[in-house]
Amino acid sequence: MPHVFIIHGWAGHPNEGWFPWLKKELEERGFEVSIPEMPDPENPKIETWILHLKSVIGIPNESTYLIGHSIGVQTILRYLQTIDRPIGGVLAVAGFFVLRDGCLKLDEMIIAEPWLKMPIDVDAAKKNTKSITAIFSDNDPFVPVENAKLFERRLDAKTIILHQRGHFSNSDNALEVPEILQEFLLIASAQSSPKLT
Repeated sequence: MPHVFIIHGWAGHPNEGWFPWLKKELEERGFEVSIPEMPDPENPKIETWILHLKSVIGIPNESTYLIGHSIGVQTILRYLQTIDRPIGGVLAVAGFFVLRDGCLKLDEMIIAEPWLKMPIDVDAAKKNTKSITAIFSDNDPFVPVENAKLFERRLDAKTIILHQRGHFSNSDNALEVPEILQEFLLIASAQSSPKLT
C-alpha cells in the first residue's frame, strides 16, 4: 500500500490546517497516511528533524510519498540527501530556499538561519525522488514567489502559484486546499502508471 507522510512546519502540529482533511481524503482513496509530530516544533533543528523523519519512515521505497509544509519541505529535501533509493514523489507546499526580508523577528531569525544557510544537495534530492511538485501563494507573508523559479531551476520541480492563499496555514483559513489533493494524486498516478519502453 502506498504510504504518505505529511510533514508539518515550524510551530506546527499534526492536527492543524489542511492536514486532517488531506489525511482523510487520501485514506478514502486507499493510501496509508502518517502525520508525525516533529520534535520541539517551536525550535526546529535540522539534524533532529531529519533523524526523526528517518526513524518514522524506516526503509523508504517507490511507494513512499512525502508532503511537506514550509520548513517541513526543507526537512524532506534534506532527508532525501541521506537515502540511497528513490521514493515515489514529493509535494512541497510553501517550501523555500529564501524568505522575505524582515518577515521574522531576531529570535526567529536565529532559529531560521541554519535552514537558510546550510546548503541542500539538490542533486541528491532529485536523484532520490521520482518527481517534485511545489505549490506557492502569491501573497505568502514569509515565502516570496521567487522560490518557484528556484525550485524549478534547482530541483526540476513542477511549480504552481495560487492566488491569495497566504502561507497555507490556520491563520489563512486553509482547512481544505483542493489543489494540494489534486496535485498529489497526479504525482501518485504518474508513479503507478505502467512505463512505456
